[in-house]
Amino acid sequence: MKALTKMTKPALPAEVEKKWHIIDAENLVVGRVAVIIANILRGKHKPSYTPHVDCGDHVIVINADKVKFTGNKTKDKRYYKHTGYPGGIKETSPERILEGRFPERVLEKAVERMIPRGPLGRDQMRALHLYNGTDHPHEGQKPEVIDVASMNRKNKVGA
Repeated sequence: MKALTKMTKPALPAEVEKKWHIIDAENLVVGRVAVIIANILRGKHKPSYTPHVDCGDHVIVINADKVKFTGNKTKDKRYYKHTGYPGGIKETSPERILEGRFPERVLEKAVERMIPRGPLGRDQMRALHLYNGTDHPHEGQKPEVIDVASMNRKNKVGA
């Protein structure tokens, strides 16, 4: 007879099964959808979650350029970066990024800042696939649709 243990067995990297999920980010609030994406990338939605193992799934985000901010954050919020040179601090707003060449970076940076820094976090971020339109090249993986808008009424802005 096998003795019962009170310890949960940690996930091993070889045993982790990665699924694919797809999220339509049109009219979704940036921070709220970023939290959901970050939790899926880290694997916190699985009972076998282990902090030091990449047990998260792949996430495909379509319409990443159509995310929204609540209130006046589009104009008032500021993002800062430093060039590395003296006096080299640069600032921009979400409005300028969303109108620019790479509008998906607003959502990418929001998710990136919720993922731990280091080799594990970089591996988890590689599982994030952002696309501006509705087209994506991952149909072969048969992704499961996650309807973020129906999870909570606050997740969606406008119509």
